[in-house]
Amino acid sequence: MHVLIVTQYFWPENFRINDLVSGLHDRGHRVTVLTGHPNYPSGQFTHGYDGRRVAEEQYEGIRVVRVPLLPRGQGSGVRLFLNYLSFAVSASVLGPRLLREAYDVIFVYEPSPMTVGYPAMVMKRRTRRPIVFYIQDLWPESLSATGFVTHPWALRAVEWMVRGIYRACDRILVTSRAFIPRVERLGVPARRIAYYPQYAEGFYRPLAPDLDWARAQGVQAGFTVMFAGNMGLAQDLSTVLDAAEMLRDRDINWVFVGDGSVRANLEQQARERQLDRVAFLGSHPAEQMPRFFAQADALLVSLTRDELFALTVPAKLQSYLASGRPVLASLAGEGAQIVEEAGAGLSCAPQDARALADAVTRLHETPPEERAEMGRRGRAYFEAHFERERLLTELEALLAEAGGAR
Repeated sequence: MHVLIVTQYFWPENFRINDLVSGLHDRGHRVTVLTGHPNYPSGQFTHGYDGRRVAEEQYEGIRVVRVPLLPRGQGSGVRLFLNYLSFAVSASVLGPRLLREAYDVIFVYEPSPMTVGYPAMVMKRRTRRPIVFYIQDLWPESLSATGFVTHPWALRAVEWMVRGIYRACDRILVTSRAFIPRVERLGVPARRIAYYPQYAEGFYRPLAPDLDWARAQGVQAGFTVMFAGNMGLAQDLSTVLDAAEMLRDRDINWVFVGDGSVRANLEQQARERQLDRVAFLGSHPAEQMPRFFAQADALLVSLTRDELFALTVPAKLQSYLASGRPVLASLAGEGAQIVEEAGAGLSCAPQDARALADAVTRLHETPPEERAEMGRRGRAYFEAHFERERLLTELEALLAEAGGAR
């Protein structure tokens, strides 16, 4: 197959679409990527990119076409809106001129914004090829949940937009089964929707702790709770600091690996509260994360208390399970259910510092052998449900079915 992938984010930005593209290419498929200039999560363009012109490059032998867009800046509402709009317009106008080859199927990767669907719709009209739309983030629900859009009339307008995008898609894939009724509500027949969970890259695997390396990275001795990934409002990390303050007298480290819009504020809070056992280690390449995870006694995933987030399976959960460490899930709904079903750790109510502190205390007091068994169960669950090669094979079949249906 020749697959045209439309995604606002791509390497060197750290999204799972990078590995998915490589996986399809390695399996013998021809892949072309239509994307923007990298500026996530810092909000500034990565060195070597300026965002002002069309750029064409090769990524592992794959053609990548980048169109101009405005950077997201610090993630304010206006800057994000302009970032989303600029890519949608730029890719819609320039895509048909730059991408004149024959394609079998158009695959859209959507972790937000939903407006990434517009360039795909334009390319569909030009190529007469089907769209497979992979939803990571529901709109308008996520806009309301994060406070990005709050006015009822604006949310209705977004819903109208999403209905139009869904109507143009030949197949819609969702990362959580709980998304399916929401997509159906916007007029998509059940036969056009498929559950396709996220996988973790092959380099996520259990590793032995390396104490000397951990100390060099800034991880202190003692029981370590580690959060990794984007630090935004949705992750509710101020509650994590509240729990750390409640447990300041215990031998517990709280380690944050990653970056995001609230990181600076969290660091300031930690200093003001004199939380000496809280450390921020910054962003690191995804390939290094298994080594970080190996130093953790518990891997933390958290989201705010919201109806949408109860439907969501955070992408980091698969990586955590693959790494074979106990998971602490400050979540409700689908994500917490997976942790409980797998027997991979403990879950607690979201946005509840006392509940999180109690869960950390319980895990801290659990014998090391039992914690190791939680990690093994998590890894086994990952292999059964989220293993990369199995899910790539499933995606191949979904893309081939959509392409052949036309």
